[in-house]
Amino acid sequence: MKKIKIFNDPIYGFITVENSLIFDIIEHPYFQRLRRISQMGLSYLVYPGANHTRFHHALGCGFLMKKAIDTLRMKDVNISEEEEEALYIAILLHDIGHGPFSHALEHSIVERVHHEEISLHFMQLLNQEFEGKLSLAIQIFKGEYHREFMYQLISSQLDMDRLDYLKRDSFYSGVAEGNINAERLITMLNVVNDNLVIEDKGIYSVEKFIVARRLMYWQVYLHKTGLAAESILVKILKRAKELTKKGKDLKVSNALQYFLATNISKDNFDNTVLELFSKLDDFDIISAIKLWCEHEDFILSYLSNSIINRKLPKVVMQIEEFSSTYFEEIQQKVKIKYELNDDELAYMVFKGKVRNQAYCKEREQINILYKNGKIADISDASDNLSIQALSKTVTKHFICYPKNIL
Repeated sequence: MKKIKIFNDPIYGFITVENSLIFDIIEHPYFQRLRRISQMGLSYLVYPGANHTRFHHALGCGFLMKKAIDTLRMKDVNISEEEEEALYIAILLHDIGHGPFSHALEHSIVERVHHEEISLHFMQLLNQEFEGKLSLAIQIFKGEYHREFMYQLISSQLDMDRLDYLKRDSFYSGVAEGNINAERLITMLNVVNDNLVIEDKGIYSVEKFIVARRLMYWQVYLHKTGLAAESILVKILKRAKELTKKGKDLKVSNALQYFLATNISKDNFDNTVLELFSKLDDFDIISAIKLWCEHEDFILSYLSNSIINRKLPKVVMQIEEFSSTYFEEIQQKVKIKYELNDDELAYMVFKGKVRNQAYCKEREQINILYKNGKIADISDASDNLSIQALSKTVTKHFICYPKNIL
């Protein structure tokens, strides 16, 4: 019997999966785990509707990839059935390496290993299980396939990943400024000299896309309260690791216990570690933090309560770097009030910085194709001066500390 699966997606309507291999990959426990990984980390503490998952996002990317392939075929771009299947698999699995709360804990559970590298590990393991049927998808995912535009559909400044997450995150967060016209952008896709281009009729949709990306970063992904929450989450895991290595008993799942007690990096990230990593999701972290709210260690319990009960720290954000005098003044007040030593103080008062660059001309460019065959970068083709401005990197500095201190 032919395996057919229909998903009802709030963004695109019905998403139909008719390919048996794709069906089996979606049904695999590695992929089903994405149902338990939040797409936007702790952003739901700022935007209550932002509770969607990486599973939603992966399916949406697959839907857009199918649309892109159909569009390019209509424009006489030759894409074989084997390549179509590989593109679908590659985009479905591009985020399978995300750990709990997605980007928030990317280098906390496993040190200095990017989620894309873990995704590749998962794909290689699945390739063995599915008897080599993912080989072409892996080749495209790694950028090693000879058709460059296929890699650009997976990873570029106008790929299916970005088209979906902007539209999806805008929908679930309720931030209307991020709502892009993904269908229009895909309809304008073409391939010239093996590179993706956007036909000039779609130039305004590209401008809207770049502006929407900037607004979503400042309003949602880099929202100061969200930054504070994710910083606290990172510090909770750091404190838990410290206590574990000192022999303190922390009630956690077996998988989380392993990562708290063991330093994992590229050098020792093998299939055994990957299997344990595949058991981790948001629920491991939240259930542990709930228990840690009552832990005898003041720092761990204080930070855990901050997340569970949304008692988040004060956040001050500005363009200029904070003076050392101002920072030290806050540190001293917190140190005295909570009777902390210097090591403990670093968990309660901390600073950082974030960067936002909506479009980077030096990376994979978004190229506009004119009717006469001429191709120009969007920043040169656009008469919208803000696009040139959005190519610049904007840096903001922030400080977090307990409320009611100053």
